[in-house]
Amino acid sequence: MAQVTGNRFARLREQTGLTLAEAAGALELSERQVRRYDADECTPPGLVMKELQRLASERRRAKSVDKPAFRFIDLFAGIGGLRLGFEAIGGKCVFTSEWDRFSQETYRANFPDDDAEHIFAGDIRPYGDEPERIPEHDVLLAGFPCQPFSLAGVSKKNSLGRLHGFLCEQQGNLFFDIARILSHHRPAAFVLENVKHLERHDRGKTFAVIREALEGELGYNIDFRVISSRPWVPQKRERIFIVGFREDVEFSFDGFGSQIPPESEWPVLGDILQSHNEIDPKYTLTPRLWDYLQAYREKHTKAGNGFGFSLCGPGDVARTLSARYHKDGSEILIGQRHADRPRRLTPVECGRLMGFEYGGRDWKIPVSDTQAYRQFGNAVVVPVVEAVARHMQPWLTKALAIDAAGRADEIRPERVEPLIA
Repeated sequence: MAQVTGNRFARLREQTGLTLAEAAGALELSERQVRRYDADECTPPGLVMKELQRLASERRRAKSVDKPAFRFIDLFAGIGGLRLGFEAIGGKCVFTSEWDRFSQETYRANFPDDDAEHIFAGDIRPYGDEPERIPEHDVLLAGFPCQPFSLAGVSKKNSLGRLHGFLCEQQGNLFFDIARILSHHRPAAFVLENVKHLERHDRGKTFAVIREALEGELGYNIDFRVISSRPWVPQKRERIFIVGFREDVEFSFDGFGSQIPPESEWPVLGDILQSHNEIDPKYTLTPRLWDYLQAYREKHTKAGNGFGFSLCGPGDVARTLSARYHKDGSEILIGQRHADRPRRLTPVECGRLMGFEYGGRDWKIPVSDTQAYRQFGNAVVVPVVEAVARHMQPWLTKALAIDAAGRADEIRPERVEPLIA
């Protein structure tokens, strides 16, 4: 695998396999000029970087479809953020499961070229009961429902007297559908994504059950890490990533720091904001809503609480985008010089904030603003997933080589049923 440098131009060129001569031809530049950009001797214009990102996106997508390095499935897929990260390292998606019809609409709009081999399912539960219906695959990806484990979800369910975690049959136990699929197919690796609080939920008991199922019962080696999106997008968003490999591969998150861009390249909100003339006036808060948010903040400030809106400028970094953003936008409001009231982010800006246009992608939003806000608020940050995928790549290459040598059956542990029956 090519050595990735800290220079953004060189890193993008190397990751997509373009030689200096190929990059010069594609960008209509002299090879000498490209070499200067590559050596960080001068800064490439924005249009050059945008074109390189577009070419990189096209190459990655073509490689994953035409000559896949591995096959993966995308469970609890949302709008496809996990998929994008693993397509970037040459994977091909052969099965998708997402129950929400609006998320399905966005997913299909952005992955229109799925071939006949790809299966798009709704509810995962029938496939958990009959995992043989899912195609063979090398990697399982799942952003399984986080509501049963999140601080907000637990607080709400407690106030309503409802069960949460693994006691919540409608959401918490969906983890065991993943476990049954892993047990049947024995893929080389898996990636599970959830809220960072998962590790501490129920004083660690929930995570202990997850570890026992994955390690003790299914025989996978796992490692996990809470990763902040801050180096890749201008947002303070932390999520836990649990990565597992079969017993013959000792994966570790040690060294993951090499995937993190240098701090000088960390973006700010100004890098993702649309220009003033692109913003519809409807995104500016109404006088009534703005008065309410200011009064709400003042009340809690006097009470010594930190609740209230967050007003940001182009040089700032946003709080975590939530699925409730459509309600009032209070966690990320953008100040406006030409108006006395701030505005929400547009759906396009939310997509950028979550990294869906990372690498020059053109992300389509076929749904209403309300649904788009919910989808992006529930999504993964795409470049974070891509960084995880790139960190996994050497171990995945090793695991696939072991499978190719015909040793997979020798390392499969006996299936134990109590937790995953």
